[in-house]
Amino acid sequence: MEVKTAVSELKLLLGDRVSTSDADRFHHGNSETWFAAAPPDAVVWPENTAEVAEIIKICAAHLVPVIGFGAGTSLEGHTSAIHGGVSVNFSRMNKVLRVNDQDLTVQVQPGITREELNQELRATGLMFPVDPGANASIGGMASTRASGTTAVRYGTMRDNILAMEVVLADGRVIRTGTGAAKSASGYDLTALFCGAEGTLGLITELTLRLHGQPEAVGAAVCAFPDMQSAVNAVIMTVQCAIPMARIEFLDALAVEAVNKDADMGLPVQPHLLVEFHGSDAAVAEQAERFGEVIADFGASGFDWSAQAEDRSRLWAMRHRAYYACLGLRPGKTAVVTDVCVPVSRLAEAVIAARALIDAAGLVAPILGHVGDGNFHAILLIDPDNGEELTRAKSVSHQMVEHALSMGGTATGEHGIGQGKMDLLRQEHGEAVQVMQAMKQALDPQNIMNPGKIFS
Repeated sequence: MEVKTAVSELKLLLGDRVSTSDADRFHHGNSETWFAAAPPDAVVWPENTAEVAEIIKICAAHLVPVIGFGAGTSLEGHTSAIHGGVSVNFSRMNKVLRVNDQDLTVQVQPGITREELNQELRATGLMFPVDPGANASIGGMASTRASGTTAVRYGTMRDNILAMEVVLADGRVIRTGTGAAKSASGYDLTALFCGAEGTLGLITELTLRLHGQPEAVGAAVCAFPDMQSAVNAVIMTVQCAIPMARIEFLDALAVEAVNKDADMGLPVQPHLLVEFHGSDAAVAEQAERFGEVIADFGASGFDWSAQAEDRSRLWAMRHRAYYACLGLRPGKTAVVTDVCVPVSRLAEAVIAARALIDAAGLVAPILGHVGDGNFHAILLIDPDNGEELTRAKSVSHQMVEHALSMGGTATGEHGIGQGKMDLLRQEHGEAVQVMQAMKQALDPQNIMNPGKIFS
């Protein structure tokens, strides 16, 4: 690996859009969670696809790793440069290229964040609905196959990407998919790169599905006497086919955290946060039906509102929930794990997770996008306490094993990154060899985000 030579050539290409400063390197090698900082050797800021292709060609010629960087909000150490190399920051490639309002699609560059995109779309009456909570970049959301609070109604990134432009490990630029609503033409390469975590190439353009902004939106929060009642209410709501836009769960400890952080004043009990989309009449009907369902599970305090300020406060609180939970142990960090199970097994999975956490003596709120069976445990730890980290990782591992035994998955939205590589094989078995063969075919020098997904 000839890093110095590669950096010199990159400076000739990009000038002052190459940085080797300690501050820039640390920012791009740090993590939101427990992973140790692993800074790259340099950071670059391309402005177009041609520059990305040249960056990769230079790095490939000198066997230098290439790590894509969006907003840095991923939770499994995806953007850490554990083998050094060059971090490619897409923040300058953040434009909406074309809105096709008649086709309900939009073409964007990968560095635009989901909030920036929806701000650009406001005047069109359209929206991009995928909401992982953090104001992540669209390219990063595609790379981790993200989902979030609205997946129960609008689906995940996988469901909302029609096409991509991708730069491969040798600098070739390819396009996957089309602007058509469907295709039976060849292998589905769009699906291959969605969730590849930058290990097969760098995404430089995306064509996304859009949805109409709802005429009316209602939101509500309600408390339950215990965790099982809340989760069983979710299961019944889904089985009754009430078209919920969001169904979020917070256990009592998570409620305690958001009360402290946002002065919410909620009873310290398990809660559901919900949202309804549609016409005025449809929203009122959905809210009434939901209220009837949850009454059978001992819900209290259910009172829905269509006021924008009420909704904004509710979802701002939910989007800050991770940082609120960190506030339960100031100065500490977290092992954040997510699993996804069939909705029919959700209550069993959540209760088993709480039992594991309590048995390990850990402080760990549980919350998540439970409308599609996905929930998170935020295992708060002292990063300097190795024994505590070991206990937290053991709980995370056991949560995944339980999820797999129920027909679920090791991760519903966070991805594999560095943290769940050993669990990938446990879930997929011999299929992992097929994945590795694809990696070898597309990246034979292993320069694209090495050390992620596969060890």
